[in-house]
Parts: sequence; structure tokens; C-alpha cells
Amino acid sequence: MTRQIRILATGFLVLFGLLAANLNYLQVIAADDLANHEANKRLLIAEYRVDRGDILAGDSRTVLARSRETNDPLTYLRRYPEGELYAHITGYYSFVFGRGELESTQNDYLAAHAPELLPERLIDDILGRDRRGATVVTTLLPELQRAAAEALGGREGAVAAIDPSTGDVLALVANPSYDPNVLSSHDGDQIRRAWQQLNDDPDKPLLSRANDELFPPGSTFKIVTAAAALENGMTPETTVPNPPELVLADSPGNPLENFGGSLCPGGSEISLATALQVSCNVAFGEFGIELGGAALAEQARRFGFEESIPFDIPFAPGRIFSSNIPNAEALDAAESYEAKTAIGQQDVRTNVLHMALVAGAIGNGGVMMEPNLVAQIRDPSGRVIFAAEPEPFGEAMSAANAATLADMMEAVVSGGTGTAAQIPGVAVAGKTGTAQHAEDEPPHAWFVAFAPADAPRVAVAVVVLNGGDLGSEATGGAIAAPIAKTVMEAALSGG
Repeated sequence: MTRQIRILATGFLVLFGLLAANLNYLQVIAADDLANHEANKRLLIAEYRVDRGDILAGDSRTVLARSRETNDPLTYLRRYPEGELYAHITGYYSFVFGRGELESTQNDYLAAHAPELLPERLIDDILGRDRRGATVVTTLLPELQRAAAEALGGREGAVAAIDPSTGDVLALVANPSYDPNVLSSHDGDQIRRAWQQLNDDPDKPLLSRANDELFPPGSTFKIVTAAAALENGMTPETTVPNPPELVLADSPGNPLENFGGSLCPGGSEISLATALQVSCNVAFGEFGIELGGAALAEQARRFGFEESIPFDIPFAPGRIFSSNIPNAEALDAAESYEAKTAIGQQDVRTNVLHMALVAGAIGNGGVMMEPNLVAQIRDPSGRVIFAAEPEPFGEAMSAANAATLADMMEAVVSGGTGTAAQIPGVAVAGKTGTAQHAEDEPPHAWFVAFAPADAPRVAVAVVVLNGGDLGSEATGGAIAAPIAKTVMEAALSGG
């Protein structure tokens, strides 16, 4: 009997020990993880008791995101007055699917968690009122954002406009878009249905064509190749042979041709300046081979390709390599790789905002700036607790060569493939692009530019996917350049 009591007592001691160990684990070791778990409803309700800060446009008046008080358990409801126009910038604030874009990257400020907001939090707690988040003021200009959206219309594609000297993003528009109000409602079933529809949509509206996705830039990349030529000792007068097609040593049965199979002007030889002005594929293929893959890759890297470019929301920087061409040595191994990379095809991919930065760097004396979307952060009392300062990404090319390339790009608009971007009384520097991307599919139409050419206040990049309403007849000069012109005119007029 005594032995049985002893065994039973030992068993109870073991059980009490395990219970104590479990309590210590839950209350000490796992406490933070459990408290912050997304399934913790108390945490969710507490988060929605915060009067989340506003997101504003650069005029400090136009509201892009704001919270309003409700009578349901989730005290504050997030609203987006401009809806689809800024969805890829603000993102969404969903109690089912979390946060996106600025709602995510600026969450510590918006949700009053940031250390700089501690005094305000203490005051809110002492006064017994709901905590208030900080206001995020963006660099976006509402008039320019709307002008870009109207110019793009219903066509699938994107427009980006920046200040070349600061990197401030002035407009960032992408089609298709979505309504963040639906994802930010307090109706869980509605949110899940909308989420499913958006993810099932083959056009992927949750992804921004402006900064999330990469496309072949086509001939707009020739400004990078031209920069490499100038930085490696060539001049605008440097010439190469001007045949109707370029036979490639490693791919003789698949020669490089000009757009439409045409012959470029200039006779038996063509200069770098003329080749850029008329967008001569054959000539730029020859320049690419002469430069070599290593020089092309290095110049692209200086413009941010294959590099990490800081930004306030997700940003996919351009690339020139793939699994088939993993490095500059592989580029050097085949003429077809060098030639097609030089004209922005092969495996070259980039996004629209990145190409605006590239154009802006040329206009900014060769210095590429980091893109910036957040201008200021203000605490609930209106005090500025963060103010952005321009940050150079790096020197893409020398100031002298940048000025030379700007003159060459100005000739593209004044008398080359980009005449549709001309603005009366303003010198515009630009480059067209018509990028093949899939067999039997219409090309993507591109245009990049900056204006005024000698002292730019705005740099713009436009892509219209799959030829827009012109289909297989589309070119960058015909469909993308007029859009860029509209945006530049709006920027230069102050709206």
C-alpha cells in the first residue's frame, strides 16, 4: 500500500512539474510569439483601436488613406478616398490578409509603434483616448498623378515621373489596378471573395506594372549602351558598318534586323549619334559586340541593374542576366548575347520606375538618385519627425558624357523616332522603344524622356503593354511618346 501511494505521489509530482514547465514556457519563452500571433483576436481588436495615421499626397491636402470610427468591435475602418488611383502605392489594411505597400512599410508610424511617437502615446494613455498614428506625406503630386492616369487611359501599362535632381516620385500609375477599400472592410467574407477574385485574375491587378513587374525595355535600353560607348572612349561620331542585317557568329541563321527589316540611313557607315536618333538595331548590335559583355554589364550595373535599389515600397530592379547568361563572362561568350543585350532584348528586363531613374540620371549630370516616395512623417500634433533628404544611388556616367548623351537624346525628339513627344518652346530629350516579348504577341511600346533637356525638372518613363489599342502596329513613338508628352507638360506647367 505504501509503495502504491509513493508511486502515485511521484506521478503527481511529475505532472505538476510538467504543468509548471508549460506555464513558464507559455508565460515567458513563447509569450511574445503568442501575443503577436495573427490569430490572437485580442491583439487584432487592440490594433484596430488605434486611430491609424493618414497617408497624404505631396500637397498635404489630398487624402490617400484615412481611418474613421465605427460602432463594431474593430473600432476604426480604413478608407481610401482615391480608390484605384493610388492603390499600388498605399496598399491595403486588411484584418484578414494583413498590409501592403505603404500600409506595410510605414506601419510602425501609422500604427503609433515608432519610438518617436512615445510622448504622444503617453499623452493619449493619460487622457484615456485612443492612440493616434503618425501622418505619412508622400512626394506624389495629385494633378500629375491624375494627368498620367488619364493619358494612359484604359490601356494596360504604367507611367512613372520623377524629379531627376532628388529622386522624388511625382507620379506612379499602373493598369490594371484594384480598389483597396474592399480588402480593408470589416466584412471577412467580402474580403476573402475579393481577394480570391483578384488573385484569380490573369492580369494580376495586385501587382504594380510600375515597380513590381519587369519587362524587356527594348530600344530604350540603347541609352545604357550609348552611355557605355561614351564611357569607353567612343564619341557621337564613332561609326560602324551599316548593313541591312547583322549576321551573328554564333547564330548565323538568325541575323539581327532593324525594325520592319528596314535599312538605316547614313550610307555604308552610321555614327553612334545617328544610330540612336533613328534607333538602328543593327548598328547598336555592332556597338554591343565591339564594347563586349563586360562593359555592357558594368554600365548597366552603374544604372542600378542587378543591384538593390532602396525604395519605400517593393521595387524589382532591372536585370540583364538569366540562368542562360549568369554573368558578364557568359555575355562575352557569344555575339548574339552581346548584340541583343545592347538593344534591350535577350534577357534584359526592367520596370518603368527604373527606366525613369535611368533617364533622370542622364539629365542629372550622370548621377542617379535613389527613388523616394515618402517626403515627411508628422506626429499627431503636426510636428515633423522625419523629412526625406535626396540620396544619390551613384554616378552612372561622367557629367561630360551625360551632357553629350542628353544632346543625342534631344535629337531623337527633335528629328528622330520620338517627335511625338515634342513640346513647343521646350527642349525634350527622349528615347523610344518597341520591345518584342513573346512569339506572335504585339510588342510593348516604351518611351523615356526628361525635360527641359538642359535643366530637367521631370523625367518620365511609359510602357504600354502588348501594343495597347494599336496592337502589332504599335511603336514607342506612336503610342508611348504622346503619353509622356502629356505628363511632362503637366509637370512643367506646375500641375
